[in-house]
Amino acid sequence: MTAVQAIADETVTRLRVLSANIQAGARTDSYRDYVTRPWTHVLPHPTKQGNLNGIARLARDFDLVGLQESDPGSLRSGFLNQTHYLAELARFPFWRHQPNRRIGQFATSANALLSKREPSDVSDHALPGRLRGRGALLAHYGNGERRLTVIVAHLSLGAKSRLAQLAFIGELLQDCRHVVLMGDLNCEMHTQEMQRLFSHSPLRPPPERLLSFPSWRPQRAIDHILVSEAITVSRRWVVDTAASDHLPVAAEIELPFVLDA
Repeated sequence: MTAVQAIADETVTRLRVLSANIQAGARTDSYRDYVTRPWTHVLPHPTKQGNLNGIARLARDFDLVGLQESDPGSLRSGFLNQTHYLAELARFPFWRHQPNRRIGQFATSANALLSKREPSDVSDHALPGRLRGRGALLAHYGNGERRLTVIVAHLSLGAKSRLAQLAFIGELLQDCRHVVLMGDLNCEMHTQEMQRLFSHSPLRPPPERLLSFPSWRPQRAIDHILVSEAITVSRRWVVDTAASDHLPVAAEIELPFVLDA
């Protein structure tokens, strides 16, 4: 490394970011599995542990990991807090989850954030929609001009609800300059609701269309890592792993400042 390169490296922060809908550890290999193996969504099974272990091995190489459909402890997970389990196994010192959907005692679902850096603050936000149970988890790192905002979200299936949810997220991000939004947004970039987000927030559409769903034959780009214009993305990619019905998406990003450790 030259002296000029060393000086340049002191003015940026490079982060590897991963977003994954983990379906509470359940693996799905075809649409038929939704019909023939519905019990995986309400009952525990030993294969879920293996899937979680694989997700932990993958997550270990990243700095920030956003999770959707992580079970914080119900019957289907064997009452295991999957976010805590993944944080411990993947060696993330900081983690936070946001339980937002409960189906009796059988299943609970949460958004979650695993982080190798300590956030300065974290907040939970319930999202609007026809049905309750969708949320956004928001974390800040640093302060002032050197603040990074990270938000993890899992949006509704209905376009009308997504429109309201993305409008709400846009309002949350109005005063933020350096932003990463990741999650299962259940829609592609060309939709009306995404265009509204881009026009009312600092986030910008990516140049790539990353096919992430369904995992066994990806045809739709509905899992996203979006960044604001002030953040440089050196690489975006889909991770080819059969641990859920979604494929994880990943990105390497560069902040134009040094983020406090």
